[in-house]
Amino acid sequence: MSTTSASPAPLTDQPLRGLALIIGATMLFALNDTTNKLLVTEYNVPLVTAIRYITHTLLMLALVAPFRGRQMVKTTRTGLVLVRGACLAVASLLMGFALQRMPVPETTAIVYIIPVLVILLSGPILHEKVGSAAWLAAALGFGGVMLIARPGGGLDPLGVAFALGNVVVSVAYNMLSRVLARTERTITMLFYTALIGAIAFGILLPWTLYGVAPTQLQIVLFLSLGVSAWLGHYLFTQSYRYAPAAILAPMNYLHLGWATLLGWLVFGHAPDSIALIGIALVACGGVVSATMARRRSPRAKEEVAAAPEESV
Repeated sequence: MSTTSASPAPLTDQPLRGLALIIGATMLFALNDTTNKLLVTEYNVPLVTAIRYITHTLLMLALVAPFRGRQMVKTTRTGLVLVRGACLAVASLLMGFALQRMPVPETTAIVYIIPVLVILLSGPILHEKVGSAAWLAAALGFGGVMLIARPGGGLDPLGVAFALGNVVVSVAYNMLSRVLARTERTITMLFYTALIGAIAFGILLPWTLYGVAPTQLQIVLFLSLGVSAWLGHYLFTQSYRYAPAAILAPMNYLHLGWATLLGWLVFGHAPDSIALIGIALVACGGVVSATMARRRSPRAKEEVAAAPEESV
């Protein structure tokens, strides 16, 4: 194996490519949430989460390890890679408990405090420039979220607490994704997020493996959790190689747009007129974010290309 092939891909300034990747990731995340909601209504959350991560890990071992085995396990910042994986495992568990107690739109609306917090923290922590366009995109997206899934009365307080807990650990996961993108391969970070979740929840299987036998459709849904999580987090992690967190964060709001569409198709929850206005605002936020990406100066591109790995 050559030195070049063993090195992680460098960060490049290709924001539109990063935006395209995160659009695909948000669609897969919404599909994962919808499937998760269907399954946790009949099975316990740790069991559903365990099957998701075990499937994810087995897919990587079967399809990726034969070609990228050594690259898949070799890390530079092992501690941070493990912390990032643990953050995602905890976030997945909390999201499952929240979805078990609340509808998908309300749960997702609470979770979408995350992109705003990422924008706030990307300046002081990641030393990335946060321009006025990024704030405008974030404001439009957040406003759209509130209209699409405006929290009403009667939400389960424990469910809200689980969703807020998901926010805390997901912000850490988002920030670590950008930090580690400078030194770690996408495939490595993807493998460790799967492995940590598979080990943590797999240990609990003797106590969580109960309930009625799943139907053939439910078996497919269980397996699809691992597939959509694998592909979604690959695209998500890869997107941070091409664009700063401040540009990508507003596009995370598309997750709720996909969730609204899937909620309508799967659960029959058609958005009302106010929700449609919210969807339009989310789309406007995406346009602002893409426009900002196109207008970034050549000097900014040179700074990204020349930035040393030690700067993060």
